[in-house]
Amino acid sequence: MLLQVLVGALVSAINIGIHALATVVAVSIARAAGLRQTDSARLHLMGVMVATAAALSVAHTVEVLVWVCTYWFVTAAPEGSDLLYFVFVNYTTLGYGDITPVPQWRLIGPLTAMNGILLFGWSAAILFEVLRKTLEHLEAIARLPGRNKV
Repeated sequence: MLLQVLVGALVSAINIGIHALATVVAVSIARAAGLRQTDSARLHLMGVMVATAAALSVAHTVEVLVWVCTYWFVTAAPEGSDLLYFVFVNYTTLGYGDITPVPQWRLIGPLTAMNGILLFGWSAAILFEVLRKTLEHLEAIARLPGRNKV
């Protein structure tokens, strides 16, 4: 049981690092895009949000792949299981239950889910902050003389 927790903690720490890097990239993209002057505030806002969500989605996919490698390395799933599907079901907390870990790795699913739910919450916070900052910037631009309101 201790080995399961240690492996889960290590993979979670790796994924937290990946997500921190993705956060820096997403915020940098949003900040650079948000500072641009624009004539179409709505399209600009949509572009910033799509770019941010895309960067975060890529991060989640990489994080799932880290878990896939871990499941494969420790042989956590029964022989012949679709590891990508199994990890996605755990990471997203969907929990179909059609594939279950081998008994000696039964905690790997909940540890994966705990990591996924934390990182999805983090992504939601990033999206809301980017939205808030972009709207704040667009409103400041709209207040400039000769500019239309947002």
